This record gives sequence, structure tokens and C-alpha cells, in this order.
Amino acid sequence: MPPHLSPSQFHRHLLAQTVPRLRYEGGEVGAWQRRLRARLRKLIGEWPTRRTHLRPRRLWLRRHPLGTIEKVVFTAESHCEVPAYVGLPAWVEPPYPFMICLQGHSTGMHVSIGVEREDETKPYKAEGDRDFALGCMRRGIAALCIEQRSLGERCEQHQQALSPHGCHDATMQALMLGRTLIGERVYDVDRGIDYLVARGDADLKRIGVMGNSGGGTTSLFAAALLPRLSFAMPSCYFCTFADSLMSIYHCADNYIPGLLQWAEMADLMGLFAPKPVVLVSGAEDSIFPLQGARKAYRQLRRIYRAAGAPERCHHVVGQGGHRFYAEDAWPVMLRELGRLGS
Repeated sequence: MPPHLSPSQFHRHLLAQTVPRLRYEGGEVGAWQRRLRARLRKLIGEWPTRRTHLRPRRLWLRRHPLGTIEKVVFTAESHCEVPAYVGLPAWVEPPYPFMICLQGHSTGMHVSIGVEREDETKPYKAEGDRDFALGCMRRGIAALCIEQRSLGERCEQHQQALSPHGCHDATMQALMLGRTLIGERVYDVDRGIDYLVARGDADLKRIGVMGNSGGGTTSLFAAALLPRLSFAMPSCYFCTFADSLMSIYHCADNYIPGLLQWAEMADLMGLFAPKPVVLVSGAEDSIFPLQGARKAYRQLRRIYRAAGAPERCHHVVGQGGHRFYAEDAWPVMLRELGRLGS
């Protein structure tokens, strides 16, 4: 017998023996959600005890064939500002339904509005339907496109980053401070909702969140933790942890210490029940494999059935790899938005 030297094999051995203590095992959903949400809130790390003033300011406002787009900055916490785009659709009167849009490991939020990062007057062709804001505006939905921490305009600019992904250093430093990068990114989404409240033109009963890959990660955790969100569309993230994060190399910003002791990914998404969710997968996504996504979806459907809303839980599969699939996902989401009313 060969010696047991591989760390990953050892961790998979531990994983096989791990039974999450707060996975959904049946019974009343609301009480289970309260217990798991409280635990998850601790696991994702510290948040500020007091909310600083947003101090929003507009950088520019431009007309667009689909409506208007403005670039803004608001303050999430002391010494931490969030650049964002706001896209308002033409021919729609406020209050607007809003989608908070989150890019993953790309060159940044500029992809969401289809412009170059260095020159926002020049068009940029977004591959894989990642021009989220334009997709929203075409469908009469306003978009708030937040730049995620350590990505795009918020990538590391002062400390030399030796890792191939700028998120690595930020993740490690957050851990040393009792935080996680996922938790910090979710907090920015929460402050984004504060910004929408302050604007006064948002339908506060119809605020959702969407994103692909690393944006899908934040979308899922935000849906699990932020009660002001009403609908969610995470793309190319939903899977089992066993089939994704625990099976191949992933960026450090995906990991939360101790999480598997308490829940699998379906349980976390189950914290959103009975609100509408559209989960998007790629049939050929090797990072978050479809087999694992379908396994997790079966468990999530069980939670939604127990919550009395199986019809509000959807899984769409695009015929390709690790990307968003607008033509598959949006028709399903639009039906759910129609149910929410105005």
C-alpha cells in the first residue's frame, strides 16, 4: 500500500466522514433557517458595528440607447469606497425593480455595461452574456453594478501581489483580521441596498442580485444573509462543495473556515426559501461541475418544497462552459418578477 502523503487525499478522507451539523434534515424550515443563518453570519467574519455615512457622489451621467448610465461612488465602511454603475431603463417609470450585478474574476464591473475599463466611452464586447446591466435594462430592470473587493478598479494597487489572482492577498489578510473576503463582499451588497434606499427611485420590494462565477458566489451568500433581497440569479457557482471547492484548485476567496462542519451549499441557498431563485449552470463547466450542481439542486428542491414554494426554485443549464446564459435564465426570472408584481 502506498504511503498516505497527499494533503488533498487526507482532506477528502475527512470530508467523507463529515456530516454538517445544521444541514436540512426535514421539519419546520423557518426555525432551521434562523439557526443556520445565525451560524453563517458568525462564520463569514466581523462586520462594522456601526454603519458609516454613504457619502455618495456621481462621477458621470450618460445617455444610452437603453436608457441612462451613471457612475457613482459610495462609502461602505471607513477607508473603503465602492465604485458602481447605475443603469436605468428607458420607457420605465420609477420606482424601478433593481438587480445588483456582480462580475467575477474579470477585468471588472465595466464588463456589465459593455465599455472599456480604461476608457468608458469606448464599447467593449462582453463575452458569455456578462454585460449584466445591459441585459437588465433591455428587460425593463434597473441595475446597480458593484465593483467587488480585490477585482477591477478595486484590485490591489499598493502591495505587490505575487499570486496570479489579486483576491489571494486580500483573502489572507481578511482572515488574519477575523473577516473573510466573502463576508466583506456581502457587506458591500448590503451597503449597495442602503444606497438604493437613499436614491429614492428603487422599488424596495423588488431588489435582486445576480452574478457569474465569483459574482455568483457573492450572489448566493448575499441571498442567504440579506433579508432585503427579493430574488436571486447566481450563475456558475451553485454546486456541492464536495464536487467543486473540495475537488480541484479554486481561488482562495471561495473559502470560509469551518463552513463544512455546519452546511453544504444547498443548505446555504435554502436560507433564501421561499423567495424566487434561478440557478444557472453550464453543461461543460469543469469548475462547478453539472453533476454536483444537480445533486445540490435536488437537496435545495427538498427545502423549497418544505417551505411551500417548490415552483419558485429553478435550475437552468446552458450548453457550454463557465459563463452566464441570458437566453436560458432571463425568461424564467422574468416570470418570477411578474409574480412579485409592482
